[in-house]
Amino acid sequence: MRVGIRCDAGTTIGVGHLIRCVALAEELRARGIRVSFLGDLGSLPWAWRQLDLRALPVRPAPAEPERLAAFGLDSVVLDSYTLPPGTGAALMAAGTRVLAIIDGDPLGQEAHLYLDQNLGAEEVPCRLPYPGVRLAGARYVLLRDSVRRAIRPPRWPGVAVPHVLCFFGGTDAAGVTPRWVEALRATGVPFTATVISSAPLEAGEGITVMPPTDLLPNLMAAADLVVTAAGSAVWELLYLGVPAALTWVADNQLIGYEALVGRGLAAGLGGSAELAVPALRRLLTDPGLRAEYGTRGRELVDGRGRERVVDALLR
Repeated sequence: MRVGIRCDAGTTIGVGHLIRCVALAEELRARGIRVSFLGDLGSLPWAWRQLDLRALPVRPAPAEPERLAAFGLDSVVLDSYTLPPGTGAALMAAGTRVLAIIDGDPLGQEAHLYLDQNLGAEEVPCRLPYPGVRLAGARYVLLRDSVRRAIRPPRWPGVAVPHVLCFFGGTDAAGVTPRWVEALRATGVPFTATVISSAPLEAGEGITVMPPTDLLPNLMAAADLVVTAAGSAVWELLYLGVPAALTWVADNQLIGYEALVGRGLAAGLGGSAELAVPALRRLLTDPGLRAEYGTRGRELVDGRGRERVVDALLR
């Protein structure tokens, strides 16, 4: 069986689509299925390295749906907001089984299976352009091997100085990292931090700046608090039981932000770093509050979502 995964990554697109598709590819490969990626990863060495490390081949994808269908793959996974709406239909007409990964809106894409791993998706009716099967909600969250293997060290009561991890996706396309580092400093309380940034950033006392790294799952697991956007990395934080303080940097993240904060699974910082200083100060000084957020998240994501998705794809 041959499966193609059609997704892109880049400085403006980010790497969220790629990361969840890598998790799916790992599960497919574990079952002896041949997997290749179809798309453009732009000029992001870190993104290309994710496929190189896993020996996952990648090739350019044609823009025309009919040419993609001519590849003759048994199944194709579509994970993109910009594909022509007829892509799924062309693949299905060629006898290819199609899984479309969506975030609420299927964007007119036809598929046999629709995956919406967003929180509460199973509770929201969704009008599909094709009567396929919909896999919805946190039961289907796709997690990478490196996340599922990461171990969160025990937290010791009485530790006075929390360690913060601050990152905004694989590229920080919105360029917001410096503002949130300044907001942390403005709290006036002791902390140490690791900041992931592809752009130059002044470190300062107690703050370490790193470029995008494959060690991110371990850095997450070791943090007392993570400041990030309400993107795909949030699922990894919930699975690891790491307290998350969220903002949003794109309009399509706002729905997820409101759902996570509204259910008490993460702390809400709003959209302004400057106005979030009091909330950050409370999180840095209240280990009990951080522990509550970590416990709630760990109870939601069991890490077996990708197995359920592949089971459905192979049925």
